[in-house]
Amino acid sequence: MVLLGMRDLTRREQAKKLLAWGAARYWGLDPLPELTAGERGKPWFPACPQYHFNLSHSGTLALCTLADRPVGVDIQEIRETWRPSLVTRTCTPQERAWLSSRGDRAEDFAQLWALKESAGKQTGYGLPYPPSRQPVPVPDLGESYDPAQIYWLGEVRFRVYLGEHWRGAVCALEDPPEAIQWIGGLGGEN
Repeated sequence: MVLLGMRDLTRREQAKKLLAWGAARYWGLDPLPELTAGERGKPWFPACPQYHFNLSHSGTLALCTLADRPVGVDIQEIRETWRPSLVTRTCTPQERAWLSSRGDRAEDFAQLWALKESAGKQTGYGLPYPPSRQPVPVPDLGESYDPAQIYWLGEVRFRVYLGEHWRGAVCALEDPPEAIQWIGGLGGEN
């Protein structure tokens, strides 16, 4: 599995360039095969179903993961404020307790949201409604997520990624990569 990143996007379509670059480099798929959306919107290659990938973008950032098995990725720019009802609707009681133990920090909520999105994308079903029905692993109360650690929930594994103004996550059936390979020169600047 590989995790690619791109900074300074000016248009969300640039995220697809990251997928094309990775598919050519790691799988020899050049040009990029036709993309089709699954029943719930997850993109895939009908001509090459053995290749699994996922994309995410937020603001000026994009992540793309390539794998041999179903995988989900998400990146979230940190927003400093959110409505309290959003936490109630999106988080399990355990997740709400963890957020509270950390002082209800925006970066922690962004991390939970990235984990939830990556889990929904990994299955191809997306997030349930309400999103509080999608649990994710959380550290002990008061503890922060550790990017060096693999977090398990059932058979899936999660890893978190931290940036100054963003949080990311990968959900997979194998250990996600330890680091993001940031790629430049694809239409965004690095």
